[in-house]
Amino acid sequence: MTPTITAFEHSPDRGQGLARDMRVRWALEEVGKPYEVRLLSFKAMKEPAHRALHPFGQIPTYEEGDLVLFESGAIVLHLAQRHAGLLPEGADARARAIAWMFAALNTMEAPILELQTAKFAEGDKPWSEQRLPLIKDRIRQRLGELSLRLADADWLDGAFSAGDLMMVGVLLRLKASGLLDEYPNLAAYVARGEARPAYKRAFAAQLAVFTGTNPGV
Repeated sequence: MTPTITAFEHSPDRGQGLARDMRVRWALEEVGKPYEVRLLSFKAMKEPAHRALHPFGQIPTYEEGDLVLFESGAIVLHLAQRHAGLLPEGADARARAIAWMFAALNTMEAPILELQTAKFAEGDKPWSEQRLPLIKDRIRQRLGELSLRLADADWLDGAFSAGDLMMVGVLLRLKASGLLDEYPNLAAYVARGEARPAYKRAFAAQLAVFTGTNPGV
């Protein structure tokens, strides 16, 4: 059965790969599973039909038969557990990969999203300029810790896994800030993720929504 995911009809990032449906698209491409996309306006996302799928009125959602999921991390974990290619075979290695998924979404993404909120939603507040350096320092602390752990390895724990997919997806949000460039091994890590054929296919498919072009994949 071909699953259907939801995505922005008009994404705030204009197809730069930052909207969370990108993580699901990437996972689907990694495991070689075809999928369909239902595009939603911001208005439609808040209507009862979509809230029945996602109680918080966001994207993405995942529908496959009677199964309906929301939250990009939960969807990627589901795909990783059902299909080969995103989790190691050994039980301990699988557990570690899943731990990195949680680390990406909880430990790393939280301060990164705080930076985006401070810039775009609170940038006009009188205290915004004083707050930004504090947020950036918290991000640098996490980046420094991650950089030390990754060291000169290609991926977080052996071969590429769903943990790397989620971590790269989170770190991509920092590219425009310049913070990622302060940690060359992390910048190279993200570049390796972007170079994967599955990522390129997912990115092209998401970008095609806004350019009206055929992704050619």
